[in-house]
Amino acid sequence: MDRVFNINKAVGMTSHDVVYKVRKILGTKKVGHTGTLDPDAQGVLPICVGRATKVSDLILNKDKKYICELTLGVSTDTYDASGKVISESEVGHLLEEDVLKAIYSHKGEISQYPPIYSALKVNGKKMCDLARSGRADEIEIKPRMVNIKSIDIIDVNLPKVTFEVECSKGTYIRSLCHDIGNLLEVGGHMSYLQRTKSGVFEIDRAITLEELILLKEEEKLLENSYSVEDVLVEFPEIILHKSAVTYYSNGGKIEEKRFIEGDYKDSSSERVRVYTPEKEFIGVGKLSLEDDILMVKSEKIFKLG
Repeated sequence: MDRVFNINKAVGMTSHDVVYKVRKILGTKKVGHTGTLDPDAQGVLPICVGRATKVSDLILNKDKKYICELTLGVSTDTYDASGKVISESEVGHLLEEDVLKAIYSHKGEISQYPPIYSALKVNGKKMCDLARSGRADEIEIKPRMVNIKSIDIIDVNLPKVTFEVECSKGTYIRSLCHDIGNLLEVGGHMSYLQRTKSGVFEIDRAITLEELILLKEEEKLLENSYSVEDVLVEFPEIILHKSAVTYYSNGGKIEEKRFIEGDYKDSSSERVRVYTPEKEFIGVGKLSLEDDILMVKSEKIFKLG
């Protein structure tokens, strides 16, 4: 089976826990997730099975959407509710308008420091592992540019604020909450997080691990999962001449004159879905211009059933 499952991860599970469970349920070893979701968080976690694991990096690069609860006045070392409280402040003086102004000031391209308790690696070691082993002084945290595309306030009941945020890959909502608290000079932490969207995957169509077990028993896995084509639908397509298919599949570059058709001309995408004349999906290619000639070269080869 070469499919992608939209799993609704439960609170308390690591992303690796979900991978382990899916391996056991489906009886296959080739399973991978598309980017970690913190144990305290719940929601959308796309899981790739079989040869669909080849596109996990492409899924990982998509924008995400979350519902988050920020609790002001309490800071923790992990920036979320699971951590050790390191400071507490009075928040009775805060005005709602000032809180909202601080939140909205983080919209757009911002520089963000990831939490030290994160899975990011330093010299091959996870920062969280180094920090927990007392080696935090070995870690140099560097800021990264991320894009907070939108913030919509859901509820304000100080010291708590619930909001929805859409952001680029690599954004830490824990860091966002921490930074807002610091800006207001009272501290703050993320007290709840649900990922509601990752690329084409949305929470309304996510399934729990318990539901995955039932779907397997009922032989309904295919209709409740995604093909590789489904998850790459934003990439335009190219259909190759029959004579070009073998050369392409062996890593060769194909000139545009050997394309039969496709909707790539009106797209700014660098990547394309590549098909045989019989409309069989054979992989993901990358477009390039060489001496003003448009070429496509294979990046990921598939022969999916």
